[in-house]
Amino acid sequence: MLLTVVIFLPLLAAGVLLAAPGIPGRAAIGVWIAASAVDLALVGWMWWRFEPGEGASGIVDGLAYEADLQWIPTVDAGYHVGVDGLSLPLLALTGVLFLACAIYSLREPDRPHTYAALFLFLQTACMGTFASLDLILFFVFFDLSIVGMYFVIAGWGHGNARRSALKFFLYTFIGSLALLVGFIGLFLGSEERTFDMVALAANPPLADSPLAGGLVLLAIGLGLAVKTPLFPFHTWLPDAHTDAPAAGSAVLAGILLKLGTYGFVRIAMPILPEAWQRWAMVAVVVGVISVLWGAFVALAQTDVKRMIAYTSVNHMGYVLLGLGAAGLVASADEGARTVATVGAMYQMVSHGLLTGALFLLSGVLWSRGHSYAFDRWGGLARPAPVFAACFAVAAFGSLGLPGFSGFIAEFQVFTGALQAAPVATVIAVVGILITAGLFLLALQRLLTGDTVVPSGADPDELAEGPGPERADGTTATAVRPRTATRMKDLRSREAAAVVPLLVLAVILGLVPRVLLDVLEPAAMAVVELVGR
Repeated sequence: MLLTVVIFLPLLAAGVLLAAPGIPGRAAIGVWIAASAVDLALVGWMWWRFEPGEGASGIVDGLAYEADLQWIPTVDAGYHVGVDGLSLPLLALTGVLFLACAIYSLREPDRPHTYAALFLFLQTACMGTFASLDLILFFVFFDLSIVGMYFVIAGWGHGNARRSALKFFLYTFIGSLALLVGFIGLFLGSEERTFDMVALAANPPLADSPLAGGLVLLAIGLGLAVKTPLFPFHTWLPDAHTDAPAAGSAVLAGILLKLGTYGFVRIAMPILPEAWQRWAMVAVVVGVISVLWGAFVALAQTDVKRMIAYTSVNHMGYVLLGLGAAGLVASADEGARTVATVGAMYQMVSHGLLTGALFLLSGVLWSRGHSYAFDRWGGLARPAPVFAACFAVAAFGSLGLPGFSGFIAEFQVFTGALQAAPVATVIAVVGILITAGLFLLALQRLLTGDTVVPSGADPDELAEGPGPERADGTTATAVRPRTATRMKDLRSREAAAVVPLLVLAVILGLVPRVLLDVLEPAAMAVVELVGR
């Protein structure tokens, strides 16, 4: 019952907002903040009471807060939800990031009722996907997240928002259709004729049909690769991120991309263990290509938001590298494969926190100057030190600096994958070097040098003041010839949204056992099931 409340409480709040259009705009966002805060508190209570167990716990046993109701009896599809070490961290991440976005959006001026209701609807869709233990229920929530994000981008985005929203919807919806075909294949190949994930993982279908198993894995893999996204199915991502509102980009990168990687570890690996073993090296290769492609293309960007978007392709490549290594049973022992799986799952949480913060900070640039272009900004460390500090912390965390959650994740992925796929792992390490370079270059472009802001900046979002002195004694100019316009630093609501994400990334970097105690038993369960 508690998990059902967690899933549907945001949807109930969305219904209240739509049913009461007379609520003032700021109060509507307040309802969103309150609903998200209560939802996060409930997830925290679930975490506090959750007992991962001494041995492998998850997937087929050790499920907590379970509810199983009949829904479509003719195909044995039901409302089956539950929590284990795979889903609980992602439920917590969802609660944290949606609350941060709600606080960040406190002064949203454009149709705040509908805006808040859409995000609450999205929160229910994401919570439901992570909690689902039935393939049809997973598919329903998975598709609802696509619908919600489409309207967020199309209704509150900028630039070519409608085109980007349509591109996002078509790509991801076609991917979800491939996913549905794969789910039907699992149903038809199972002895029980069921869509229940727990039953399918306990008794894998298509074990005696390598060709059919490979084709079903291909369909599921394509659907999840588009959502993740992985090379070469990532082309919808940069446009969607660039034109989405800041909160939309944060949720898209921090949560919706994880629906894809979560599908690999929850569905593809334990339900199709033999097929995953046979094709694990393909997953490793695709992961390495995504790591390098995302890093090199991000390095070439002249737009800070597109750069951050491409780093998501890079970071999700590390996840697939770790999950692929977990399937190379003949090349690595169970301990190494468990470490790789733990690292991949840790990366999902770490990426959500750090990239969510980066996208919210990029939204600050848009609100001040309506531009993400590197050449329109400069020297922001002097007029906006809090913004500069937050951006630097998020950047260093994303490049994998020790002391941050990203280091713990990537270290475990590389350590676990090195035995299974040494050549691919060594090549993937190059991605860290490129990522470090591109983030350091971004910091140099945005934060150092003369203070420069876009010439078309909104004066209400900027503070007038004399520009910094150059070496020759002259004054830098930006908006006006005789004065430089200094960017206002982070407002309290912006800082309240971003700083907790960065603090959590540091905590998970310094005290990883907080998360590892929950993840490790579930990772052991996945590795055991894949190794059957």
